[in-house]
Amino acid sequence: MMMFVISFAALVCAAAARSSLNYLENQFTAESESEDVRSAAIKRLLEVFGMEDPPAIHGHKQPPQYMLDLYNTVADVDGVTKDPYLLEGNTVRSFFDKLRSEQVEYRFNLSTVARTEKILTAELHLFKLRPQANLTFHRHHLCQVSVYQLLGSSRNDTTQGKRLLSSRLIPVHSSGWEVFTITQAVRSWMVDEGSNQGLHVVVQTLGGSQVDMKMIRFASGRNHHQSKQPMLVLFTDDGRRSATLESTDPNNTTATSSLPQAPMSNPSSRSARSLGYGEEEGVSSACQRLPLYVDFEEIGWSGWIVSPRGYNAYRCKGSCPLPLCKNTRPTNHATVQSIINSLKPMKDIETPCCVPDKFSSINLLYIDDGGNAVLKQYNDMVAESCGCQ
Repeated sequence: MMMFVISFAALVCAAAARSSLNYLENQFTAESESEDVRSAAIKRLLEVFGMEDPPAIHGHKQPPQYMLDLYNTVADVDGVTKDPYLLEGNTVRSFFDKLRSEQVEYRFNLSTVARTEKILTAELHLFKLRPQANLTFHRHHLCQVSVYQLLGSSRNDTTQGKRLLSSRLIPVHSSGWEVFTITQAVRSWMVDEGSNQGLHVVVQTLGGSQVDMKMIRFASGRNHHQSKQPMLVLFTDDGRRSATLESTDPNNTTATSSLPQAPMSNPSSRSARSLGYGEEEGVSSACQRLPLYVDFEEIGWSGWIVSPRGYNAYRCKGSCPLPLCKNTRPTNHATVQSIINSLKPMKDIETPCCVPDKFSSINLLYIDDGGNAVLKQYNDMVAESCGCQ
């Protein structure tokens, strides 16, 4: 009898152990499947943003003030585009000088730019410093600054070793940013990466003689704050097109005319976002637009996305019953389908669906794998309105 009791207890313990083991296995399987679904979803979301993997960022990277100003000029607090014609192309990249020398030579690493991107405009941004205070007043009020593309590794050949890209007059005693167009050089570097020998800046008097570099000084990457370092700004188009952009009126006179201007205010309160008409949950079962907030911090992308912290993509929900009201902006096809559905001559005819019928783009300011600031515009990311279709 005692042996029977012991055997029965052992069977009960074994069954309990198996039950616990099965529970743990099922729990682990469920968690594993949930993690797989999350990973797949995030990977698909990365594809929407044109990436295979999130950028690997080491330490805190602060984008140049120019890129922050540019973002605030083209986008609102949620990153939604203010005007699709405000930005040239759909991608803007900034690069700091890699030579970090005190001389007037600069080189930029463009390895993070895809070969498929179309180079629209390339600009060299140099911060001109004021002349040293102990220098006597110079008899020339203007000087000529020329930017050359270096064509070979030798700097001695002044005729064959470089090509003029941009040249203009600037005041000797001024200070601030000076911008030179160098598109031709960058296009040649994208065709042949090995041809990127850098840029050379020459400063001369109006008579063509060399200017004392103590008189005309540009901030360098070695001795000056990042806010004044030499920078290459690249405007490109990655080839994506949007029907939304093509249908937008290009003659809209309310668009801002220049990029960028003064930094714009950037309130961060989500409570300031307007949901528009009839967008509160439960107001009506009719087709309407409802909030759908995408939180980049929750996804785990806050480490490389500078702005925005998230955005309201919105969603469409509700029924499209007959008769279709004008507020739902039904298409003629949706109206016919709704009528046929009400007559029920065919069993498989369903009512029209509540879907987005107008979209707008958003802008992301982020840091790429090379530590460069990138401003990218993504089309058809926000449902502006809903309709029955």
